[in-house]
Amino acid sequence: MEQIYLAGGCLWGVQEFIKYVPGVISTEAGRANGSAQPTENKTAQSDSTQSDYDGYAECVQIEFDPSITSVTILMEHLFEIIDPYSVNKQGVDVGEKYRTGVYSTNAEHLTEAKHYISSRDDADRIAVEVLPLTNYVASDDIHQHHLSHFPEDHHLCHIPWDLLHKYKSQ
Repeated sequence: MEQIYLAGGCLWGVQEFIKYVPGVISTEAGRANGSAQPTENKTAQSDSTQSDYDGYAECVQIEFDPSITSVTILMEHLFEIIDPYSVNKQGVDVGEKYRTGVYSTNAEHLTEAKHYISSRDDADRIAVEVLPLTNYVASDDIHQHHLSHFPEDHHLCHIPWDLLHKYKSQ
């Protein structure tokens, strides 16, 4: 199994969409590449999920089976749900934390993601960052699989409901 971190605006929608993609084993909502470190006590005021914005991107940690899917295929799926030309904005969510990105500790994943982007006809317009993962903090429990538990909050998500569950029945 391998891990990659995808950012595509609000993490609720990204997690709800990507968890049904064939080859995805598990997902966790979180924050990538901020400066804060996770703490043992999730309720502590110093916990990065309870503190001021520290430069992170909302993301989803994805564990996937490389014998079933690949970084390229996961990139294709990410591009189904994002505006790849938008900087720090997806749908109504605006701000640096809603930027799009691909993060990994595996250099081969980053190479494959960059190759996917560079091979597209619109590569010069794409605003998706591809960077090494320097830090990851899991989101609080209320954000894990949020749209599965609270589908009434879908109106806060930029991804249409039918697209959100495109792979659910497979």
